[in-house]
Amino acid sequence: MNELLLRSLTPSVLGILVRRGADFAAAEDAVQDALVEAVRVWPADPPRDPKGWLVTVAWRRFLDATRADSARRRREELVDEEPAPGPAPAVDDTLQLYFLCAHPSLTSSSAVALTLRAVGGLTTRQIAQAYLVPEATMAQRISRAKRTLSHIGVSPAREKPGAGERPTARGRFDRPGDVATVLRVLYLVFNEGYSGDVDLAAEAIRLTRQLAGAIDHPEVAGLLALMLLHHARRAARTSPDGSLVPLAEQDRGRWDTRTIAEGVEILQAALARDRLGEFQAQAAIAALHADARTAEETDWVQIVEWYDELVALTDSPVVRLNRAVAVGEADGPRAGLAALAALDGSSPGSRLLPGESAVPRHAAVAAYLHERDGDLEAAARLYAEAAQKAPNLAERDHLTRQAARLNARRSR
Repeated sequence: MNELLLRSLTPSVLGILVRRGADFAAAEDAVQDALVEAVRVWPADPPRDPKGWLVTVAWRRFLDATRADSARRRREELVDEEPAPGPAPAVDDTLQLYFLCAHPSLTSSSAVALTLRAVGGLTTRQIAQAYLVPEATMAQRISRAKRTLSHIGVSPAREKPGAGERPTARGRFDRPGDVATVLRVLYLVFNEGYSGDVDLAAEAIRLTRQLAGAIDHPEVAGLLALMLLHHARRAARTSPDGSLVPLAEQDRGRWDTRTIAEGVEILQAALARDRLGEFQAQAAIAALHADARTAEETDWVQIVEWYDELVALTDSPVVRLNRAVAVGEADGPRAGLAALAALDGSSPGSRLLPGESAVPRHAAVAAYLHERDGDLEAAARLYAEAAQKAPNLAERDHLTRQAARLNARRSR
């Protein structure tokens, strides 16, 4: 059984059902039933046209459910209009499904779950395992998302948009910013990495690559490049015992040079279009790290310039935090600490205590810069503080070890 084939066909099959008149929730349930049937039947009797087979079975399951639901009289007219079995239509509705699953009415967690299920073709169990939640919890999350879409009455557009255009549809499907919303959802998936029996980072790359083939947009290419450049360093990010390895200490011989080359090529083509966006800028920073043969050869001056571009695009506190690190590398730790000062809780109007910050990893960055500046006492204290706020066990252990290392140096 080719699981990847099934998953790749899922969005187009779902799109066909919706275009025929099924609402999203009913169509998605029917497609899932068809996938289960394919797993049962295909090993012994593989179809000549897998997509056509799935469309036929899913449509029949939808009609069976429609017949059984007398409250949905509006759909009864569809029962007598079942198309004859045959090759599936060539129209690809995948693009519309990306936008639908990232509809602005959905929460981020619901959009991620629905994208993985409807576009990615993952089962509820797989998604639940990947996010380390009970299957029943994930099923409720997906059901709520489908109900939300049904209640607002959106469906994919009848016509596929041209290059760089947004799909349009009934309801609020054509709200501005849909491309950015889809990309944020995919990046959320990518950053979950690996858990359970699903490699979410690889899945996010697959879905983004698929999206890049469906829409001509430089930020889609920028996100794909960013994912590839980060993914290329994956093997070097952890030691055999599972502990984190900082970028400067990674064995660059373990980086995937072919993936880096692909990411750089995609990025260069996107940047050549002169429509800079935040994912292209992030990818440019990642490319500069990948280009350095050693940590000491990193072009920090150019990285600071790209962070300046990124700050202008996003004005994100997290971006400013990362820029402070780059400034500290390019111009020295005192300059980095000065750049960091604008982000701490001592700034005017802040409700935080002096020295505190609402920016994630602020304490870890401050610790690093203080250590480079020779203030081991402050650095050890800040590493310990950062460990208490760490978002995961691996990062907490790493920061705790940094604090212990500096305390040991101070006691000599």
